[in-house]
Amino acid sequence: MSEQNQMRVAVVGATGFQGGAVARLLSARGHRVRTLSRRPEGDRPPMPGVSCATGDLADAEAVRQLFAGATHAAVVMPLVYEAKRVRAYARNIAEAAVAAGVRRLVYNANTRVPRTSTDVAAFETRRIAEEVLRESGVPMVVLRPPVYLDNLFSPWNGPALVNEGILAYPLPADAPAAWLSHRDLAQAVCAALTVEGLEGRTYDIGGVRALTGDELADAFGRGLGRVVRYRALAPHIFEQGLAQAIGPAAAAGVAGIYHYMAGGAEPLLLAGDDGVSARALTVEARPVDEWVSRQPWQIWANDPEEQDAQSLT
Repeated sequence: MSEQNQMRVAVVGATGFQGGAVARLLSARGHRVRTLSRRPEGDRPPMPGVSCATGDLADAEAVRQLFAGATHAAVVMPLVYEAKRVRAYARNIAEAAVAAGVRRLVYNANTRVPRTSTDVAAFETRRIAEEVLRESGVPMVVLRPPVYLDNLFSPWNGPALVNEGILAYPLPADAPAAWLSHRDLAQAVCAALTVEGLEGRTYDIGGVRALTGDELADAFGRGLGRVVRYRALAPHIFEQGLAQAIGPAAAAGVAGIYHYMAGGAEPLLLAGDDGVSARALTVEARPVDEWVSRQPWQIWANDPEEQDAQSLT
């Protein structure tokens, strides 16, 4: 890639799953990528080609140093759901982006956001961050994904899927969701950084089509080559399990989305947008069954023979 076409991208959140997928794809495409992390160097995930400095979004100077020399930025907020802290983080990012003369910033809201205000911190803190970034005047594209397929490739879902054919998730069985993988999110972010004429737009990105719980189970069944049944998990049970992994405060924030969906106030919040985003961004997510077929589900299998069989597929 020529230096003329090479972006210098400040990626906020690159040590997380979503930002990490974005950083890896940008680096693989020949762009220069920098990020910021509070984690000690030995506790960071592998990020080939990505420069990582130690710092915190609460530290305005550290954020300015991250953005110094950047031409573009990709931002996803950490799992923090306190309005005051998120506003301060967003302000530091906005001021650093303006000072650096960033040509375009792509903000991944990490969730769809209802049109009207709610009492759900997961929605409202992301709305606050978006407002702060917009008010700064930095050229911006907003992406609002629905829910991630990668959530299901986990110690909580993998064993039950592979060994029992049970797909349990805290969404009502009749609520359609346009499930998206982290890889396809990264493709959308990269496109939003480069496609002309997108500044100021908001896109409800998602998978090829929205699926109900039973339709999702059918897609998983095709990918796994076995019958799969969907089971709607109670959001409070989901929250209890998640708290063991990320702590009660962050778990409560994440689970707020699922409590909201269980209430039925906006059943189509996570549905598709009839291909509007895919056409604008000139990217298309892979079908769910194709994504499923590419994951190493054998690591969750109880049967050694099944492990061997799946490892050959």
